[in-house]
Amino acid sequence: MERAKLLRELAYRHNDGKYFVEDPIIFPKHFSKLYSEGKSSLQDVEIAAVIAAHLAWGRRDMIVRDCRRALDEMEWRPYDYVQSGHYRDENKSLHRTVKWSDFASICTNLKQFYTHNTSLEILTPDQMRTQIYGQKSDLKATNKKIHMLRRWMVRCDGKVDLGVWKNISPKDLVIPLDVHVFNSAVKLGITTRKSPDYKAAMEITEYLLTVFPDDPLLGDFALFIYDMQ
Repeated sequence: MERAKLLRELAYRHNDGKYFVEDPIIFPKHFSKLYSEGKSSLQDVEIAAVIAAHLAWGRRDMIVRDCRRALDEMEWRPYDYVQSGHYRDENKSLHRTVKWSDFASICTNLKQFYTHNTSLEILTPDQMRTQIYGQKSDLKATNKKIHMLRRWMVRCDGKVDLGVWKNISPKDLVIPLDVHVFNSAVKLGITTRKSPDYKAAMEITEYLLTVFPDDPLLGDFALFIYDMQ
């Protein structure tokens, strides 16, 4: 099957909520639904997305379990918890190598940010990396979790992603590059890079723009599933 046609077929098939009932996106999606009903805030959605994206590596069941642990700690009121200034701060694991002390640092950074701003949407990926996740600036980093978070928040087709950020165009998103997506791109001849680095992410994104001109990250669903088939 011709490559672009295959990607479209896989993307349209797997951009479906039924494939994401046990996925970290369910946590910001929970708050997004409440937000649409006037029962939660945009900040609740954003904070749930920040935490869920940060823990999104490894087995899905473990990710979901540990996201629930984090939100249980927050009593399912993320913004109120962040604003309280009192966080669980222990040298114990929350998820794999992520410790509760890391969680506390992120909450501290979020509180500082929200003191002067209303939405994380204004941040570039590198600013999100430094100001929220507390990492060193690196303009050549793949920032997989950050680009995944941005996909969640920006894409707005009512199927999987949330579409609560309105000032960023889906055309400006970058592929959240992990090993599955990279392997798919290599097998399909979309990238010639030898490792899943920044240049590979940009090369893949640029190709997806030719297949999905208004919504390149629709191709994320296709590339993720292609390596799993």
